[in-house]
Amino acid sequence: MFTIDLLVRYIPMPISVQKKEESDAQALYQEILSKIKGSTPEVIELTCDKQEDKKIAILSDQVTGVIISQKDGANTGAKVPGFFAALQEK
Repeated sequence: MFTIDLLVRYIPMPISVQKKEESDAQALYQEILSKIKGSTPEVIELTCDKQEDKKIAILSDQVTGVIISQKDGANTGAKVPGFFAALQEK
């Protein structure tokens, strides 16, 4: 399972969706990057493979970062990437 985390302005926790296939995760990552780099704000619509009823829509100019990571099934204690990993260790 691959997780795509969006860091969003004024929201302290990342917004996440999961994709089963690496190719789908990479394609979504590239789509988000291209919309962030664009000169006009666009709506980014995300769906999750793990929770099929989960849908997210956000303006591209509010995204400050995007992270893609792989979660192994055997690694149930996986750390959250970025700043929030330090908070989990306490």
